[in-house]
Amino acid sequence: MRSIHKSHEPAQRGLTPVLFIAALAAFAAGCGNTIYAVQVNAASSKVEEAHELGAEQYAPYEYYYAKEHLEKAQSEAAEADYSDAVDMAEASEEYADKAIRLAREAHRGAGR
Repeated sequence: MRSIHKSHEPAQRGLTPVLFIAALAAFAAGCGNTIYAVQVNAASSKVEEAHELGAEQYAPYEYYYAKEHLEKAQSEAAEADYSDAVDMAEASEEYADKAIRLAREAHRGAGR
């Protein structure tokens, strides 16, 4: 009996690393979605803040660049291309920050 048990043992040892790698790959795939969700929420909040400050008028290039990149990020995520979606969301947040800064400067210059 003991010799039968030993013959199956190497196959079980070989299977463990494969299962570990498969579980790691599944976990890593889920991380892309999480990173995207955090990044797109931050970008969305910034674009909304820029809108509330009137950035369409005071910083139109930066505002619309941010808005279009946010929409593209959402489109990429819908296709499960989270790497590109994160990149687009980061660009959106960066330009929304610029639009916010420019809109605030315009408000200060206008005496608001």
